[in-house]
Amino acid sequence: MHTLARNMLISAVLLGLFAIGGSGMVAWIFANTKQQIAANERATVLRNLHQLVPPETHDNDLFNDVLEIIDPQLDNSKEPVKVWRARRQGKPVAVIINSIAPDGYSGSIKLLVAIRYDGTLAGVRVVQHRETPGLGDGVDLERSNWILQFNNKSLGNPVTDKWRVKRDGGEFDQMTGATITPRAVIKAVRNTLGYFATHRDKLFATAIGETKP
Repeated sequence: MHTLARNMLISAVLLGLFAIGGSGMVAWIFANTKQQIAANERATVLRNLHQLVPPETHDNDLFNDVLEIIDPQLDNSKEPVKVWRARRQGKPVAVIINSIAPDGYSGSIKLLVAIRYDGTLAGVRVVQHRETPGLGDGVDLERSNWILQFNNKSLGNPVTDKWRVKRDGGEFDQMTGATITPRAVIKAVRNTLGYFATHRDKLFATAIGETKP
């Protein structure tokens, strides 16, 4: 009986030591990889941002010159979106808005919408979606060049009635077998341009890191 109790005690102690050792190992790994993970995330974000606003066009810290906004015009009444601001010698160059198209075929589509200070589009990229492979996923630049047709467009080019797919009488190409997805993206991009036109100066004046309702 004493032997059984002693064996159980030894087992409990060993399990406790393993638990402590495992927790310590996890904490050590986390502490030693945290900075690397943060650096990798920063590099990924900057790579996406610089596709739209190249490094040579600005001289500020684009990654940290950022604010968060919530506005019904952007269809993000629940989730704030980030706005990165590019400047050169203190003067505004462009913004990149992490906009949301809430009405995609399979859910929300997250975009990067880059708008130059003069209101023209530097470009648009889809950064997250769940659209149907072979159909709606054509909004992704890795699948097709569809998204490039936004380059250099503006709120007045095309005019308001033409911010639609061609099937609806607009100027933008649709995709074979998919119209809901491009409609959602076109609407979100135009809404983002409209928001920028209304709030341009405030966007550049708002303090870094501030949340703007």
